[in-house]
Amino acid sequence: MRAAIYHEFNGAIAVEDVDDPAVPEDGVVIEIKASGLCRSDLFAWHGNDPDLGLPHVPGHELSGVVGEVGKDVKRWKVGERVTAPFCCGCGTCGFCQAGSQQVCDNYYQPGFTHWGSFAQYCAIPAADVNLAALPEAWSFESASILGCRMITAYRALIQRGRLQAGEWVAIHGCGGLGLSMIAIATAVGARAIAVDLDSGALELATKLGAEVTVQAEAGNGRTAVSQIRDVTGGGVDVAVDAFGNAEVAGNSIKSLRRQGRHVQAGLLKGSTTELPLAMVVSKEIEVIGTKGMSAHHYPAVFELLEQSETDLSLLISRTLKLSELPAAFNDMANFNAIGVAVVNSF
Repeated sequence: MRAAIYHEFNGAIAVEDVDDPAVPEDGVVIEIKASGLCRSDLFAWHGNDPDLGLPHVPGHELSGVVGEVGKDVKRWKVGERVTAPFCCGCGTCGFCQAGSQQVCDNYYQPGFTHWGSFAQYCAIPAADVNLAALPEAWSFESASILGCRMITAYRALIQRGRLQAGEWVAIHGCGGLGLSMIAIATAVGARAIAVDLDSGALELATKLGAEVTVQAEAGNGRTAVSQIRDVTGGGVDVAVDAFGNAEVAGNSIKSLRRQGRHVQAGLLKGSTTELPLAMVVSKEIEVIGTKGMSAHHYPAVFELLEQSETDLSLLISRTLKLSELPAAFNDMANFNAIGVAVVNSF
């Protein structure tokens, strides 16, 4: 099959012929129809993921059709339209049995622990718990951006942050994940504040429903935190670091009201990060981690986005051929792209 592959961290990304994946006995091989480029792919390419070996095929936001089915699979058959979360479970451990495949002890992550979806085919094990059926009304391109950023946004805000209609939420960082959070927050009736350096990202956040936009470095002497606190009269109910940066995480916590909830969704480099813990104590702030979402929650996401008539096409900035992916990696590394680039030609 044709696949994008790199042989060293930060090295050249090339499109090469590689072996087709073998179908797991309890899994499937998916013929990939669309795969979104995510900042987590960049994080891994830079060598920040200890689970990743070389050479490596990246890609973890995927949609397609089932091409092969393992002998132990009960729920799926060849030809069905499917998608999958980036954080797959083994299907047998205690967390998987409890429905929390995203924190499985023996997790499987396409594009990280194993070869991913910037290829014609991608294998997914434990298919009976790790796949979600893709409704006919959904395009492969829209479905592909669910697998990391949109499901992470839903779990971060709704399941972990307990965001309710009418509450203020500040989304710090409006890349693909942050913009997805704006869409989810708006869909549930929350009042979203978008925070970013880039005016283009903030403009797109407004189109997705952000009530307020804040330039992270406005040049007027007012910090993002002070602007948020002024707008809300004291702070937001929920704040999220959707970028993955110690300073951004600190600002997220500082933008909260008393007893607010900070959700850390962006990946942070290094083993330790300084946070304003004195404020966490004095204001009884909750600090919450989040990681993807399990496949069995997908119907709730489909329902919310359909009922709110959220236009996911606003998030897709461009579609690419597989051969154009290396340049797209560099664009993302240099912050030269807004929205999500999706490969849909292999």
